[in-house]
Amino acid sequence: MKSTDAAAPTAERYRVFGEVEARGMSATYEAWALGVAGDPATIALIDELPAPKRQPNLVFSAARYQGAPAGPYHLFRDWLHGHWLEVRATALTHATQTNEAARSALHVPALAGIEGPLALLEVGTSAGLCLYPDRYSYRYSGHPRLDPADGPSPVVLDCVVEGPVPVPGRLPEVVWRGGIDLNPLDVRHPDDVAWLDALIWPEHDDRRARLRAAAAIAAADPPRIVAGDLDAELDAVAAQVPHGATLVVFHTAVLMYLDGAGRARFAEHVRRLPGHWLSVEARAVTPGIRVREDVPNESSDLVLALDGVQLAWAQPHGRAVRWVPNP
Repeated sequence: MKSTDAAAPTAERYRVFGEVEARGMSATYEAWALGVAGDPATIALIDELPAPKRQPNLVFSAARYQGAPAGPYHLFRDWLHGHWLEVRATALTHATQTNEAARSALHVPALAGIEGPLALLEVGTSAGLCLYPDRYSYRYSGHPRLDPADGPSPVVLDCVVEGPVPVPGRLPEVVWRGGIDLNPLDVRHPDDVAWLDALIWPEHDDRRARLRAAAAIAAADPPRIVAGDLDAELDAVAAQVPHGATLVVFHTAVLMYLDGAGRARFAEHVRRLPGHWLSVEARAVTPGIRVREDVPNESSDLVLALDGVQLAWAQPHGRAVRWVPNP
């Protein structure tokens, strides 16, 4: 059972989150989650929310957005009970839409093999920070630093590579950027940036600094983001791609939010479009893609695939990529 399973009892969702997802990644969230799991009074508050809104990431982020200090569980519990109305309202009106710019390090080796110039269309784009792979600098292990054409970027992404990862000598040329999201965020609005900040786990200060730098890049040249369902809006947004540009529809850790029929419908839809399909998703939500379990991987790794063929195993936040042999 995963903590993202909305049908699971709340105590079990928080226990699994603490023991599996937060352990080794955030001591604060591990303590909070395990504290909630054994605290019936706090579970009763959280159970006031609809089941999809009870997820630990959302409740904890809503609390931190409202000012909850990092610290031991008993202090968090007291704060949460005293501020529950504000936290509840935030959870009801917001969603977990972490926008980790470092995931661009996963995309670049695949994008570099596509003939450009490129038109990038990201579904589930949040604020669109992954639409700027050509504006960030990269340090892939064992390779020379890779900078944008106009010089080093204030956003520098480190990524450990294993296997024959085709790290390019220069970044792809991107001439158009667009996105679709049910609830798009705008980095020109301080409240939206504050929500993105709250979604970053307490101890991850490097990610917090990267968010602010990437948000400044996006704010200087905002992408076209359409509010709506990824399947319903896909054709209309793709039609905006300029003539002569190669369309690349991409997404990272998005399909988990669709049911099985929705995933299959989207995969069939995107395959019909002219251009390419770049997906970075959990192994259980990759319709029609042969997953290479014969290649060493971590249980949390995502499947990076281009046009339905797996190219690599990818660390979810862009920290590492392991290329797989051509099948």
